[in-house]
Amino acid sequence: EEVEPFDKIVLSPGPGIPDEAGLLKPIIKKYAPVKSIFGVCLGQQAIGEVFGGKLTNLDEVYHGVATKIEVISDNEPVFRGLNNVLEVGRYHSWVVDEKDFPDELEITSCDANGQVMSLRHRKYNVRGVQFHPESVLTPQGKQMLENWLNS
Repeated sequence: EEVEPFDKIVLSPGPGIPDEAGLLKPIIKKYAPVKSIFGVCLGQQAIGEVFGGKLTNLDEVYHGVATKIEVISDNEPVFRGLNNVLEVGRYHSWVVDEKDFPDELEITSCDANGQVMSLRHRKYNVRGVQFHPESVLTPQGKQMLENWLNS
């Protein structure tokens, strides 16, 4: 009810996994068909699970680590006007598994190991990033957020 008046919803990061995050998954299920949703870290993981994806617990934990990602989608609004290789700040130990990736979703960027760094729904205006655009470790994060807000 509290998110009803808004056109856009940001699913913010948090500790743990989506099933431990209160109303995160019910909000996605209810509003994905009718609102613009942007998931960050845990938010992306929740989007992945809602649409049939599985999470993988990483052997290597990324907490306050900058790595490069490669944008593999030519028309993803979040990355409009940016290079195809970007540095991003990561703070996570889980990712949406690229194996058996749900058909409803599309991977829009990945890291050097093939881990899913961003995704979007093929039909709904729902997208997510595993990294933190608000982090100082993501130099072009502000532009990414502006791109989403203006999309």
